[in-house]
Amino acid sequence: MSVRLGTPLSASATRVLLLGSGELGKEVAIELQRLGVEVVAVDSYAGAPAMQVAHRAHVVDMLDPEALRAVIDLEHPHVVVPEVEAIATAVLADVEADGIRVVPTARTTQLTMNREGIRRLAAEELGLPTSPFRFVDTEAELASAAAELGFPCVLKPVMSSSGKGQSVLRGLEQLASAWRYAQEGGRAGGGRCIVEGFVEFDSEITLLTVRHSGGTSFLDPVGHIQVDGDYRESWQPAALSPAALDAAQAVAATVTDALGGWGLFGVELFVVGDDVLFSEVSPRPHDTGMVTMVSQDLSEFALHARAVLGLPAGGAERLGGTAEPAAASCAVLAHGNGVPRFGGVDAALAVPTAQVRLFGKPKVAGHRRVAVTLARGADVAEARQRARDAAAAIEITLD
Repeated sequence: MSVRLGTPLSASATRVLLLGSGELGKEVAIELQRLGVEVVAVDSYAGAPAMQVAHRAHVVDMLDPEALRAVIDLEHPHVVVPEVEAIATAVLADVEADGIRVVPTARTTQLTMNREGIRRLAAEELGLPTSPFRFVDTEAELASAAAELGFPCVLKPVMSSSGKGQSVLRGLEQLASAWRYAQEGGRAGGGRCIVEGFVEFDSEITLLTVRHSGGTSFLDPVGHIQVDGDYRESWQPAALSPAALDAAQAVAATVTDALGGWGLFGVELFVVGDDVLFSEVSPRPHDTGMVTMVSQDLSEFALHARAVLGLPAGGAERLGGTAEPAAASCAVLAHGNGVPRFGGVDAALAVPTAQVRLFGKPKVAGHRRVAVTLARGADVAEARQRARDAAAAIEITLD
């Protein structure tokens, strides 16, 4: 049956409710609006980036089941698109049962919101290769798990994002401080954590995988650098052997087929020679995938928007031709407290091929990613250097 889309702010409108309105949600909102969708943005704070471009916005504690259900009942969306982990997922299961489509599915959101759910699915049900791991509920259990897995090992809250609460433990003396940090960094407060044995990998990649009405498609692998579990740089394409690329696509297909639904998935993988280990998966556009805004004609956000609406989303083409076939992104962070103001944008844009995205985040408290620079180059090294040069040119003051 043909997909029918309405007109925003009319009786025929196709309404999409975004749960989470950060910089990734902002790009999704823009792409949905290009397809004539009425977009409603929800987040826990006012003035979030996607709220600034949506038709309507609501400030809601999305971990509060009653508050979340109330905003869904108010807006009557056709599609609910979770863009963050901190959501009362039982509500999503209820609204899905009522006939509202949840992207990719309510079950997928529940599984991927919690590292325990997705790791047990991948390792125990699907038999995918992963790093060794243990789940712990107390500092004493952390000590036992670390002794069993050995040092170094990695501690993460089962519910967190962007590296919050994550530590690399290199000795017993770090256990107490790492446990405190994990308890402070969880999305829903303190609680259960995962301890992972350290993997000596050759590279760490994100394989952006799109499940859509026409099947499953893979984008060029994205290489990236993380600091304290948070993305700093990404580039495309990442260098993989043909065998490793085949293995990566097989792992990504296996886990996304098991999760089901339509949309873009960010599948994070460790590459060791020609072998691939599953790490994590996000059922939504991935921060490392911001590079696709300059690397291909349809970004990860455009593909996600198409897929969630039931449209074909398998035809992205690489930009740059033979002259500049590689692309890169570099995160721009602000440190301190206040409202960011940006200088040096002209100098950043003077870097060859450079583009800048200022997210519009309303304030900074501590440190926060507030922008990203993008560039292409003749190879990955040149693209990365251009993106870094553009980022270095931007001067941030906090008012």
